[in-house]
Amino acid sequence: MKPHYRLRAWQEAMCLASQVYSWSADFPTEERFGLTAQIRRAAVSVPSNIAEGAGRGSPNELRQFLRIARGSLIEIDTQYLLAINLGFKAPDQSLADQIDKTGKLITGLMSSIGRQ
Repeated sequence: MKPHYRLRAWQEAMCLASQVYSWSADFPTEERFGLTAQIRRAAVSVPSNIAEGAGRGSPNELRQFLRIARGSLIEIDTQYLLAINLGFKAPDQSLADQIDKTGKLITGLMSSIGRQ
């Protein structure tokens, strides 16, 4: 089994990416290359960076990639709020909860690596 498959942060980040794709599916057509693409790129980046860091085999590299993943997660949160503010979508508590859960898992994983 690949090392990232076992990480709960990666598993939840994969769920988040799927939710973001579904949630953004009916954004206005003119946003296809704007906010739709941006939020989806950030959503793909979260599990991708967790996986890359886990695959590197070094705790320092994993921490660095987790920081990048956390930054992408903050982008998603910002873009989620922007889409709501622009009237593209109504708030989605399930998506907001998934953003929070994924963030907590990434932060917890970072903390656990720091203790090793």
